[in-house]
Amino acid sequence: MKPLDPRLLRYARGARTVLTIGGLLGVLRTLAVIAWCWCLANAITTLVLPVLGGMGGAAGRVSEGAYSASSLPWLNGGAALAVIVRSLTSWGMDVVAARGAVQVKAQLRSAALDALDTRSPLATGIASDVSGATTLGRGLDALDGYFSAYLPQLILTACATPLLVLAVLLADPVSGITVIIVFPVIPLFMVLIGLATQSVQQKQWQQLQHLSRSFLDVVEGLTTLKIFGRERRQVQRITRETGEYRSRTMHVLRVTFLSGFVLDLAGTFSIALVAVTIGTRLVSGEFPLGLGLFVLLLLPEAFMPIRAVGAAFHSSTEGLEAANEVFDIIDGGHANAQRDTDDERPEHDGVVERASEGNGASRRGAISGSHEARAVTFDAVELSYDDTTRIGPISFDVQPGEVVALVGPSGVGKSTLVAALLGFLSPTGGTVTRPSGLAWVGQHPGLLQGTISENIALGDDSPDAVVIRRALDAVGLDEFQPDAKLGPLGAGVSGGQAQRIAIARALYRAWQHDAQVLVLDEPSSALDADNERRIAEVLRDEAAGGRAVLLVSHREALLASADRIVRVGVPA
Repeated sequence: MKPLDPRLLRYARGARTVLTIGGLLGVLRTLAVIAWCWCLANAITTLVLPVLGGMGGAAGRVSEGAYSASSLPWLNGGAALAVIVRSLTSWGMDVVAARGAVQVKAQLRSAALDALDTRSPLATGIASDVSGATTLGRGLDALDGYFSAYLPQLILTACATPLLVLAVLLADPVSGITVIIVFPVIPLFMVLIGLATQSVQQKQWQQLQHLSRSFLDVVEGLTTLKIFGRERRQVQRITRETGEYRSRTMHVLRVTFLSGFVLDLAGTFSIALVAVTIGTRLVSGEFPLGLGLFVLLLLPEAFMPIRAVGAAFHSSTEGLEAANEVFDIIDGGHANAQRDTDDERPEHDGVVERASEGNGASRRGAISGSHEARAVTFDAVELSYDDTTRIGPISFDVQPGEVVALVGPSGVGKSTLVAALLGFLSPTGGTVTRPSGLAWVGQHPGLLQGTISENIALGDDSPDAVVIRRALDAVGLDEFQPDAKLGPLGAGVSGGQAQRIAIARALYRAWQHDAQVLVLDEPSSALDADNERRIAEVLRDEAAGGRAVLLVSHREALLASADRIVRVGVPA
């Protein structure tokens, strides 16, 4: 867990603004603090020296460098001005940090959503969706504490502490050297406390994500639970996990309070050590009173930022944990985008308009797409996923006007081949050739909250109502009205109906954008025999219209409609 992750500056421009303006305000605030300490120390000295002189206490160097009584108005005015400047700069830092937090959260969310938009279908899953929602929602909101409390103090530590220590060193070398010697004790405690905090905070964050997934599971299965009378057990389960999260939160708070006490204790001892040496020299008359008060006023200011950093660190740990996950998401998306650029592929006209490589394997093969090509060709293609060879070498083609079925046991890489065709994976060997226009149906319907029309014409700025109606009729959803609304994740329709809406979406894309290839990955797993035969007829009609249809399925009705079957065996 880094105090300031460089990726924050790379992916969120608002963070650079916070650091730049905050640094300038921090330097100005520090100069105001030094001026305030100097004016206040000399004003007190001017008032106190006559009293000490009358008591015989002004002997030696005690009165050295003291101002006359006529300087009091200027010293008081300078101290008041310094207080005003200090207050304004502190307020300015808070405002910059608060506004920066809003900008940074928006920029990180946008970058993360763009990265998720390019991820491979192989990476999808309900657990990752829940985790992503928690991270981009509650997790990034916790960055408010990072920006409002932690980052301003971190800026002050970087800007103010060196200037204040330098001021102490110039005013009194003995006190300055003492501060330099004892100062590293506080960062050492901060590192040790940070390690302990990181451990308990990670457990709390993991428990929060587990609680979120459990709650979503219960909500999605609530109807089934009510039917079988099992809802009370789930109430007990959620109660138990909520209690566990509460317990871990209290553990984090205990560590926070204890660490704050340790940091305050270390800072107090450090200041006391310097104060004792100054007091001893003042009593013996070896040190000017004004200079001694100046150093004593500066010392708490020098130690305050780093102590405040340690205290504020705990309020930002949840946000930092979430930010780390967001950075991982964005890093993956940027890597994919870079591979897209290297591949020099045109954008798809199908359901997936932006596709990218989803693994870190070195590219020895190639993917080529053009408007001229009308067939799909796999030429000695080898594919790796997670550094493991999943399939290949394999060669086959899908010509316009034919339906080709891809068949094989589960797990041998049929969906991996589809991902390569769509551009989500790059081959480690061989070449994949395809037209630039593809329409695709994945294993999961991927429906969104909104109308059926919006789901079918997904991404189309000017949907054609006639084509939408035609697509619904083609898949046997004659009774569905395009303006009917679906709930979150397509709630409101059965699994088979959701699959047919997804097929209608691909048909709409193919018809509306003249896609040359139609790709379907297990499109009928939730369909009954009659609807499956209907989909098979639709695919035959599309092939008769001149499209190349690639089908991944285990279902006999769909396989019977194929012109050719390509069998994928278990790789060696």
